[in-house]
Amino acid sequence: MRRRHAAALLALVSGGFLCFSWFSTMRHSREEILLFQHQLKALNEHLYRAEERYVQRTQDLKLLLSKVRTINNRSVQRTDENAKWQHLPVAERRGTVLSSMTGLDVLHIPSLYHYLPHLQGRHEGLAPAVEVSTRRAKVSLVLGIPTVKRTDQTYLVDTLNSLIHELSHEEREDCIIMVSIGETNISFVNTMVENLQNRFGLEMASGLLEIISPPEMYYPDFSKLRETFGDAWEKVRWRTKQNLDYCFLMLHAQAKGTYYVQLEDDIVALPNFLSLMKNFAEHQPSEDWMVLEFSQLGFIGKLFKSSDLNIIVEFVLMFYKDKPIDWLLDHILWVKVCNPEKDSKHCERQKGNLRIRFKPSLFQHVGKYSSLSGKVHKLTDQDIGNPALQSVNMNPPAEVSTSLKVYKQYGLAKAYLAEDFFWALTPKANDYIMFTFLQPESLKRYYFRSGNAEHPGDKLSNTTVEVLLALENNIGKEALNNGKNRNSKVKQTEDGYRRIGNLFF
Repeated sequence: MRRRHAAALLALVSGGFLCFSWFSTMRHSREEILLFQHQLKALNEHLYRAEERYVQRTQDLKLLLSKVRTINNRSVQRTDENAKWQHLPVAERRGTVLSSMTGLDVLHIPSLYHYLPHLQGRHEGLAPAVEVSTRRAKVSLVLGIPTVKRTDQTYLVDTLNSLIHELSHEEREDCIIMVSIGETNISFVNTMVENLQNRFGLEMASGLLEIISPPEMYYPDFSKLRETFGDAWEKVRWRTKQNLDYCFLMLHAQAKGTYYVQLEDDIVALPNFLSLMKNFAEHQPSEDWMVLEFSQLGFIGKLFKSSDLNIIVEFVLMFYKDKPIDWLLDHILWVKVCNPEKDSKHCERQKGNLRIRFKPSLFQHVGKYSSLSGKVHKLTDQDIGNPALQSVNMNPPAEVSTSLKVYKQYGLAKAYLAEDFFWALTPKANDYIMFTFLQPESLKRYYFRSGNAEHPGDKLSNTTVEVLLALENNIGKEALNNGKNRNSKVKQTEDGYRRIGNLFF
């Protein structure tokens, strides 16, 4: 810039000399001379003001560059905080940089700290206090499960077992199950993490299962909450904290996958749930949708585009003290598409373009005891298929029988055909369940599944698996010879059956 200004000045000054030379060699009238002198004076003043502006702009640029260097130096010196910085949303990072430039305070960009003022200047309040993660990312779906300490009964392990059991090998590589423990007692959180590691060590090592927990400073002072909708203070506190737990989970899940699915810690999943959700999302005729619902209950089975999570989190944090999150989600849809000059039916039709329901439901709520202490509820999704049924296996043709007393209509034959489950009264010693194949079968393995999350106590125990070889058939003779060749320790019962296993659930 200096060279161009200097060249311009030189050209203009040279032009002035030429003018003078021209005036000295030519005769003109006095009026013409006065006019040219006036123009020359005006030109000099214009150059002077331009020079002043140039100096001022140069000083402004130096000041701005100095502040940028200061910020960069601070960021280099605070390498121990890089991990916490990375957890901040992009908007928060931008707001932090701008707030550091005191000369640019004319810009006041809203951020999460406007709604969580107790975190002003405490960015570590948005970073997990406990985190177990392999940093898996770029998956199709992130399944978010918030959980807290329950005084009556915990369902988290059964929920994780249900979800993981229904995932194929390929699906396990293309999703993340993220559990957020909403407790500030670090000792309790660490104990819970250790228990989960003992049960799901392989899933955690592979990156399928991740665990986070918010720091104590993330939560505000709940004692100042006002009671709303006639609810007691304890319930208002419970739903307020629940809103914050949802937001914390969404913030940390948004960068990991294409879609985010909100679940709860007391549900069971139907077979093929992940593929069904993914296909349903990818084959929507329009990208205008905001939420796909795979359950009609509360905030269970709600699928969002990860790119929309920032909008949802910000809206929820505006009103997190006032209403539960499923109500707030409905308000977001109202704000986006409802016309106040139209009636409610028109509004519902418009919201139906943003909130699309999948049937049947893919998740069933099974928790009897709420995370709100003392609250008991039996909410079940009436649009769901049978949650106890698992993936259909083509069992060989057989006659089935049992000495157990069948409960209601839940007989053994339908269970064998994968049409329903088998339910019986408490078994006694020597009771049996028998499958008699119509033709001898060569069996490589067997699989029995007992109990489900809705009735966790109804499980088989102290049960043996016995087979009767068809010795008159080549298959039976071959099986017998293989057993002898391997020095099999399989015990034979008095009636000729061979005991090949025990069932413990």
